[in-house]
Amino acid sequence: MKKIALITDGIWPYVIGGMQKHSYYLCKYFARNQIHVDLFHFNQSELDINALDIFTNDEKKYIHATVVEFPDIANGFGHYIINSYRYSLNIYELIKDKLTGYDFIYTKGFTGWHIIREKKKGIKCPPIGVKFHGYEMFQRAPDLKSKFIQLMMLRKPVKEISEQADIVFSYGGKITDIIKNIGVKPGHIVELPSGVEESIVANSIVPTSQKVKFVYLGRYERRKGVEELNKALRSFKDPGFEFHFIGNIPDEKQLQLPFVKYNGEIRDKQQLNSLLRQCDVLVCPSWSEGMPNVILEGMANGLTVLATNVGATNVLVNDKTGWLIENSSAGDIKNALNKIVSSGASAIDIKKQSALNLIKERFTWERLIIQLIQKLSR
Repeated sequence: MKKIALITDGIWPYVIGGMQKHSYYLCKYFARNQIHVDLFHFNQSELDINALDIFTNDEKKYIHATVVEFPDIANGFGHYIINSYRYSLNIYELIKDKLTGYDFIYTKGFTGWHIIREKKKGIKCPPIGVKFHGYEMFQRAPDLKSKFIQLMMLRKPVKEISEQADIVFSYGGKITDIIKNIGVKPGHIVELPSGVEESIVANSIVPTSQKVKFVYLGRYERRKGVEELNKALRSFKDPGFEFHFIGNIPDEKQLQLPFVKYNGEIRDKQQLNSLLRQCDVLVCPSWSEGMPNVILEGMANGLTVLATNVGATNVLVNDKTGWLIENSSAGDIKNALNKIVSSGASAIDIKKQSALNLIKERFTWERLIIQLIQKLSR
């Protein structure tokens, strides 16, 4: 495999999110393996997207980036789906005359929608792969509004795109079951987890102190379980632990509690990793997920994890590496926090070490990209 098109819904840090971080790593490690990447993406930051300073000069030799504005034409009900389709149409117009020059087309979310439709009509095109990450629209919804959006707007186009793609990527775990259940044949599913760079993996864990430090890493989004987490934290008076939030949490969602600290959004990787290594347990109480980058990054920095058993979290979190809960309820979160604190520092440290070992052995991009290239070259 010599050349691919990587069609994204943005890459980190120009667009913030787990999907965007995954796209960044894909682009970076394809380039490191001397595969030419035509990257299609857009910008939601104040950074200079044309400079591509997030890549080294050697990596940039293999990256040709095209900036495509994400449409902001439609508004009101269904605007996201309408604009997403228009984005896929705009990309098709840019790429249609050079489709046969690629060995593979890797699309994220809805970005390959129109190309896949055109391929079904008979245009000459290399294999197209699609990744919807966690297929969250087929997982549990935190409220009726979210459920309505899933049923009325998201499920039908996601099913169409997945069934018509040549390859559907899955992180594994419960996500593969979802993909099969919506009608994708098992032979079209490629399982590959996400990972982290070897350079960020800690050499060793930091022993847990007498006061356990929990951390939530991520932006505020309803499905992430922050509402339930806040309710659980409000029920503690003097818990004997610290709780840190890292990410853009709105002021009205911030708790005024002496044991809770808000660190804001941190984009600098070294600063983020330094802060994470001062904590012990990453908390990820989501209603739905793919394979959260926050869990990978937490474990790579020597943390154990408390997470809900959704998406592919159980590929990473188990009795050896952390604690899984089945529901995102405030009661379940509170009980788990109490259980972790009462388990003692030594028990927490054993899980922290197991989590770190697992990342080193199986979940680094240096290993994963070789597996992906081999799968795509068959």
